[in-house]
Amino acid sequence: MPDQPVRPLRAPAALFADRHIGPEPDDRAAMLRTVGHASTAELMAAAVPESILSAPGVPARLDLPEAAGESEALAELRALADRNRVLVSMIGQGYYGTVTPPVITRNILENPAWYTAYTPYQPEISQGRLEALLNFQTVVADLTGLPVSGASLLDEATAAAEAMTLARRATKGGSSTFVVDSDVFGQTLAVLRTRAEPLGIDVVVADLSQGLPEGDVFGVLVQYPAAGGAVRDPRPVIEAAHERGALAVVAADILALTVLRSPGELGADIAVGSTQRLGVPMSFGGPHAGYMAVRQGLQRQLPGRLVGVSVDSAGRPAYRLALQTREQHIRREKATSNICTAQVLLAVMAGMYAVYHGPLGLRAIAERVHERTAALAEGLRALDAEVLTDSFFDTLRVRVPGRASSVVEAARELGVNLFPVDQDTVGVSCDETTTPEHVALVLRAFGAQGAVSPAASGAALPAGLVREVDYLEHPVFNTHRSETSLLRYMRRLADKDLALDRTMIPLGSCTMKLNATAEMEAVTWPEFAGLHPFAPLDQAAGLVRVVRDLERWLAEVTGYDAVSLQPNAGSQGEFAGLLAIRGYHRARGEEGRDVCLIPSSAHGTNAASAVMAGMRVSVVACDDNGNIDLADLRAKIGKAGDALAALMVTYPSTHGVYEDTITEVCRLTHEAGGQVYVDGANLNALVGWAKPGEFGADVSHLNLHKTFCIPHGGGGPGVGPVAVRAHLAGHLPNHPNQTEAGPYAGVGPVAAAPFGSAGVLPISWAYIRMMGEEGLRAATETAVLAANYVAKRLEPYYPVLYTGANGLVAHECIIDIRGLQKRTGISNDDVTKRLIDYGFHAPTMSFPVPGTLMIEPTESEDLAELDRFVDAMIAIRGEIDRVAEGSYDREDNPLKNAPHTAEELTSDDWKHAYTRAEAAYPLPSLRRSKYWVPVGRVDQAYGDRNLVCACPPPEAFGE
Repeated sequence: MPDQPVRPLRAPAALFADRHIGPEPDDRAAMLRTVGHASTAELMAAAVPESILSAPGVPARLDLPEAAGESEALAELRALADRNRVLVSMIGQGYYGTVTPPVITRNILENPAWYTAYTPYQPEISQGRLEALLNFQTVVADLTGLPVSGASLLDEATAAAEAMTLARRATKGGSSTFVVDSDVFGQTLAVLRTRAEPLGIDVVVADLSQGLPEGDVFGVLVQYPAAGGAVRDPRPVIEAAHERGALAVVAADILALTVLRSPGELGADIAVGSTQRLGVPMSFGGPHAGYMAVRQGLQRQLPGRLVGVSVDSAGRPAYRLALQTREQHIRREKATSNICTAQVLLAVMAGMYAVYHGPLGLRAIAERVHERTAALAEGLRALDAEVLTDSFFDTLRVRVPGRASSVVEAARELGVNLFPVDQDTVGVSCDETTTPEHVALVLRAFGAQGAVSPAASGAALPAGLVREVDYLEHPVFNTHRSETSLLRYMRRLADKDLALDRTMIPLGSCTMKLNATAEMEAVTWPEFAGLHPFAPLDQAAGLVRVVRDLERWLAEVTGYDAVSLQPNAGSQGEFAGLLAIRGYHRARGEEGRDVCLIPSSAHGTNAASAVMAGMRVSVVACDDNGNIDLADLRAKIGKAGDALAALMVTYPSTHGVYEDTITEVCRLTHEAGGQVYVDGANLNALVGWAKPGEFGADVSHLNLHKTFCIPHGGGGPGVGPVAVRAHLAGHLPNHPNQTEAGPYAGVGPVAAAPFGSAGVLPISWAYIRMMGEEGLRAATETAVLAANYVAKRLEPYYPVLYTGANGLVAHECIIDIRGLQKRTGISNDDVTKRLIDYGFHAPTMSFPVPGTLMIEPTESEDLAELDRFVDAMIAIRGEIDRVAEGSYDREDNPLKNAPHTAEELTSDDWKHAYTRAEAAYPLPSLRRSKYWVPVGRVDQAYGDRNLVCACPPPEAFGE
């Protein structure tokens, strides 16, 4: 056994916080000596401006339940789960029962190799999740018949809204009209209206079965099959749209597309939808992977992320994010969307579901669903109930004049939820989980007597729309028929990646910290996962309690008065917060307030969100220390005058410091009639010490996937709740399907489901419940200590670009590589690639300052891991010095050639002046534990020039 450092015995942790927080007391003491403070409280008092504290040097009090242990918290969650009643769901409307293969549940959803991974901005260490996403894109592209699919969007309604704005950008005419099928899902129409109104888009609802209404339009959206179940040929509407220069969007059911002709074949320009029914639980509304696919010519307009195929330094195929990667940071207010995330974990599950079943398996599931529906229709007609359509896939509308509520109640008594359309009409949807017994129960609810054994007399799909199995021909969907084979395939992919289960991920602004197993455990409980989002609330009492607890706890932590958990990403939280500000001004008769001030250092989604909310962006300069330039702020406020709507600011700043002028910034904005939006991305540096709602902010969005431990899942899921002071509470999101989801006069929904991604809220509930006030405060203090420890240790080797009071940083620090690059040619990109050889994920690169690295160690990394990272960075500085002094060639050195693959290192043809050992084992500890990168440095430009966004043929990987 290799020698290990002897450590003193440590008593078993009594509190969950002792497990969550990495450094032990002795280690924290050593770290404090390095940064020059006697305690974490003293460090915080020195770093945090007194102006944002309730009293000088005193942390904020949090009225939260006393911290619970893991077993106690899980027992409480189990009691809440038991308050839910999971009935057979035949509600449909975009959410369906599905069977998640256990091999996918255990090895993807419950596997930290997948759920703790970060967004694949560093492609060399993300080849596994990128391949899984490429599988997802191939599934969507094949089933929609459109060649370019994105790596997922937040949900179906959001995807439809993104398609609407894409159509407007891509059309040449001046029309502001977007026509929507009257038989569309209600939540989709509502989100479209929320998104359209600030942009001046006129959403016209029409019965498209009667054709496209007269007039100029830039786009049209058709539901296929329709929300009411009818399967209609969309070609006449698509052709009419094209004749007027408009784009045609088809919102298509992904499972139905295994038996129905594809939107692309029917002429659609864009297809959107949800992949929830490909093995992803309903989870009371999310998270689920929405999808969008487009025809050739629109790929550069596609919002969000797109995985493409490129080559590495040896010419081998390699995957990477293409085209739109983080476009908000480049284009800011000119960005085509504020979406900078995806639902990666759920997209991976959906893609693996297709790998598991293959084309024939998916087809068989769809045919079985259709057979159940046809049998139900036959049985209903035998009862003289009026089935309103002869052509359907899985959904029926049944007319029972004056009896709809009694039928729905009778079904509920039998354990089945139906969809009450109106007082005369009931909706019924079948899915993968529907059995003949379920069909019989529905028929009994409609009045059948005795035993019922319904059988279908034939299919009910229009003959001209029936599809052959012309999809998923790639070997990956036709190989892994045994569980053994699939299990090993998923393991091979996971082994290619670096996630939090292997190493710290020191990404600034992204807070990659421990996602404890106890926090994750409840996510897959059927009492939570099996709930339909439109089920009666009394059936979801336990999960609603989780929602209400979180709303209350988050309001307490932030100092605000009201919280909405509906936004299912930080970008949606930003949008919702700005809509609240807009709604507030309009309610006061100040519609002219439309200027949003944004510092030049802000996260790029801020500007994009402001434009989406109908605001004009005015950029405020930052001074040499990265702080808001108060003189420029005053000038921009003066220039805006009575048009000032809001100031958006991140606190602590994007530069990783506590700006001591924040209260003055808030005061100046308020005096001019504006509202202050504090981006909560960096709230983990404030929790337990200061509350934005008390030091001058009016609204914030929070990132539950950062501060409150929802894992990133390879780039999603996330939750971005919005918190507001009382005067904005009436302008939070609401939802047409659930009055309890928001205020009556709210701004409309920003997500498809009433409570957003409710299925992952138990994670943050468990985190807060187990940490309590003292644990949350200790997490903040340790995160700030860790950042200052890393900054202090690295300062002799790399300039720390920005510091605040007393030379301290907040929860992250920025090191400057620009001077080294000027002297040696070694860039920050070279440093990040070389870190891979040391077994580390890179810090955030070139944000907010080009040529820099932003490092955030978080509170959950212990001192040994922090030192391992610092030692790697110091060793890399030594390698840079060898380039400077000439002992390494400026072009042929371990940094320029990094990362090094095992194939390259074992090749007979080693042409470099440095040794293989220098390349592979720059530190002795790497000989005991080594991550081997699967590809060399990826050629990003080649991938954009030769865009391939679906699974390449196996021949591409040959010699």
